[in-house]
Amino acid sequence: MKYDYIIAGSGCAGLSLLYSLLQSPSLQSKSILVIDQAPKNNNDRTWCFWEKTPGLFESIVHAKWNTLEFLATDLKKELNLGSYTYKMILGLDFYNFVLDYAQQFENVTFLQETVTGIDAEDAAAIVRTSENSHTGTYVFNSTQVFNPKITEQNSLLQHFKGWVIQSEKPVFNPKVGRLMDFSVSQKQGATFMYVLPTSTTEALVEYTLFSPRVLAQATYVSALKKYIKEDLNIDNYTIKHEEFGVIPMSLAKFEKTSKPHVVNLGTAGGFTKASSGYTFQFIQKNVAEIVGHLEAGKHPNLTTSFKDKVYQWYDRTLLDVLLTKKLTGKEVFTRIFQKIPAKKILAFLGNESSFAEDISIMNSLPLKPFLGSGIKQL
Repeated sequence: MKYDYIIAGSGCAGLSLLYSLLQSPSLQSKSILVIDQAPKNNNDRTWCFWEKTPGLFESIVHAKWNTLEFLATDLKKELNLGSYTYKMILGLDFYNFVLDYAQQFENVTFLQETVTGIDAEDAAAIVRTSENSHTGTYVFNSTQVFNPKITEQNSLLQHFKGWVIQSEKPVFNPKVGRLMDFSVSQKQGATFMYVLPTSTTEALVEYTLFSPRVLAQATYVSALKKYIKEDLNIDNYTIKHEEFGVIPMSLAKFEKTSKPHVVNLGTAGGFTKASSGYTFQFIQKNVAEIVGHLEAGKHPNLTTSFKDKVYQWYDRTLLDVLLTKKLTGKEVFTRIFQKIPAKKILAFLGNESSFAEDISIMNSLPLKPFLGSGIKQL
């Protein structure tokens, strides 16, 4: 059987595309095959993002904040987000929401197989798995089959361990999230704590690093325990949930299109922002563009706009500064948050800023290290 669309990988990117296709009156009847090596039945991750208006997944937003704070050794700043709202979606809520919706459509097929390769023909693409091969007019890939080589020379890793903790007594302000706390030890590289309270007694506490390699699990655990006790002043708590993740922040080139009739999504398509690791909102914008092209009868292989290339250059420049250790992550982010309003920073990190806002952020940073890295990354 030849499918209209094959979605290889059913993580955030693959399921976001599936949901958007099924929301489209002109596309929802297309034959769709979704392939993944494992069922999506675990709460394996949390996605956080910001937006000005309710999005497609507003009904499953677990928590939201209009105020965040930034901390460093000599700075504590409350961040007014302006028209933005910072939001959290739990992985399992997202998976269940999309998969439950997809059950209504007999034209959608799910297979649990491991993708081993993707090949192209003149008018189709073939997904090869450990068991079979499947043909589709278009293949949308979020697996690692086309990923470039990640090395310590071209990439930092954003790696983190998070605990959802419940305290015995009310200690949190659920209206204020802690976006970054750089007051912790920077011995392992750019390191910060991330605290998102969802009630007066419950919060996600995450130990996050930008560095060339992951740490021993015991190191994350020790740092979390120390921060909860000494900085949050909590002695008695239970751990309700744990998660661990690694996101590449890379100068390596992730291609939007690897072969004819193959479109890469999510991290595989370069939609993880190299300078921050944020992915969720970029996936949604990319998926909306793909669906728009398909609805118009156009090829879904999207070109990169000039503005997108400029943002990629910004990201690569910052990443080069961090990789070459011209400045530390703590120095860079402290300077930016100290001088620039949060709403402008979020617009910049979301690739939604004006040129004037870009210039103001550049002016908040020392010229010499960024000029050299910027010229290098042209």
